[in-house]
Amino acid sequence: MSDNGKSDLFQVERVLFIVAHPDDPDFGAGGTTARWVRCGAQVTYVIVTDGAKGSQDPQLVGARLSQIRQAEQRAAAQMLGVSQVLFLGYPDGEVYNTPQLRRDLVRQIRLHRPDLVVTHDPTARFIGHTWINHPDHRAVGDTALDAIFPLARDRLNFPEHEREGLAPHKVLNVFLTPTNDPNEWVDISETLDLKIAALWEHHSQIGDPEALAARIRQRAQDYAEGTPFTYAERFRHIALR
Repeated sequence: MSDNGKSDLFQVERVLFIVAHPDDPDFGAGGTTARWVRCGAQVTYVIVTDGAKGSQDPQLVGARLSQIRQAEQRAAAQMLGVSQVLFLGYPDGEVYNTPQLRRDLVRQIRLHRPDLVVTHDPTARFIGHTWINHPDHRAVGDTALDAIFPLARDRLNFPEHEREGLAPHKVLNVFLTPTNDPNEWVDISETLDLKIAALWEHHSQIGDPEALAARIRQRAQDYAEGTPFTYAERFRHIALR
């Protein structure tokens, strides 16, 4: 991807994130999101789960944790200029590729009509040799890809949507993250600090903010290796035609 912001992928009008948990869009693509917004795109986050399991604090459980994480995600999204954040409320840690989730994700695609969808790479069970990918990530990514093709495209899938005024929609570009098979690198050298600031809004998920910043900078530097960029985010880009 060009680092001057003139790539076709920075001329998109609507970007839809479909991710499992609060903070997933910001960790995976916060710098790229900021670039899309600067180029005039409308970015929407769809968070599938309630985020009610993501804490080691015995005082933060259930609905209280969910409310905190939703507020954190809205604050982080506002920092990046994201237009809208929607929560589907599925139980954290219990996501599967079901007909109901497919229906819900197809509805979001037909409602928002994105030029580009960002979701999880369902083939990445392991990330490198140090990280087991969360099962919710794999389930959401798998279902999102099913929703993108062929379900949202073909009018006879979930015909109740058409009766409600939601026409079929064909997504042309998909970014998958995290991935072991990147083929698209985005220069986030000018937006890395904004990404870190957005991640700092997820107070319940971070310990030492400076340690987090150092980790994010190092990861972005590692991802930029072999590119002309100082800092990068990387994706598996599927261009549908």
